[in-house]
Amino acid sequence: MNIKQLEVLRTLLATGSTIATAKTMGLSQSGVSRLLQQLEADLSVSLFVRDKGRLIPTPEALLLARDAENILLAVDRMSGHAEDLRSGAAGPEVVRIGLPSSMWEHFAPAMLAHYIRDFPGVRIETFFETTTAINKLVEQRVIDFGFLRMEGDSGPGIEVERVATGESVCVVPKDHPLARLEEITVKNLRDVPLILIGRQRPNRMALDQTFRRAGVKQIVKIETHTNSSACSYVAHGLGVTIISSFYANLYRHLPVVHRPFVPRTTQEFGLARAIGTPLSIAAHALSDALKRQIHVSQKSI
Repeated sequence: MNIKQLEVLRTLLATGSTIATAKTMGLSQSGVSRLLQQLEADLSVSLFVRDKGRLIPTPEALLLARDAENILLAVDRMSGHAEDLRSGAAGPEVVRIGLPSSMWEHFAPAMLAHYIRDFPGVRIETFFETTTAINKLVEQRVIDFGFLRMEGDSGPGIEVERVATGESVCVVPKDHPLARLEEITVKNLRDVPLILIGRQRPNRMALDQTFRRAGVKQIVKIETHTNSSACSYVAHGLGVTIISSFYANLYRHLPVVHRPFVPRTTQEFGLARAIGTPLSIAAHALSDALKRQIHVSQKSI
């Protein structure tokens, strides 16, 4: 027994003939007859009798038609719900995403503006955390997925899709003498006030080692923990900072410029999610929206 057979039963009861049923359903008359015969065989019940060329429904057909109608209504509801899920009119109660703290100001609102128009029935919860915290939130299934800097092992049960890269740059005020250089070396930063990020983080420790090898003492004026605050401090003339070009590109609206920092190092960024936990349609669409916004934020101007 299948849905098409039930549709034939419903339509036959409404039209009273195989010819009209065939026309309504876009089938051949023989196709209608075959589906009706298959349904009767599957149910082991006679549903219609012929009387002078007319099809007369049996009492059993009228009783079973109620069940058929309920099944078909349920199928219609399911199809409609699936369409709502695909179109964004409905979805899971909430989609949760983890992002670095430096992406709250401009990146996240721009990403969500388009997404919310396409998925009005979905509520979004954003977590702005460090890479370590985002890893943990993904592993514990607190969030659907997270964007993070790829630093060593991501942890058991997590898979990471690389979606962006960056290279170390020095961010300086537009009117700073260093802004005239094509690239900035460690020795160029001798006696220059620095705004540094992430003490005890692997990338910060590597940067400190670079200064030691070059024999340049750091003059750290401000320690901070977000790329956004570092760029803002630079814009206010409080010093210069060394961050990934990925984040520097998010703050090109500030009165700062960034120059390649030598020795050059690269960074990779990815989307992390729990292995064995497929994303919902709404969550997958949000990850696509994030990738699109990455492309917008990183393209050259």
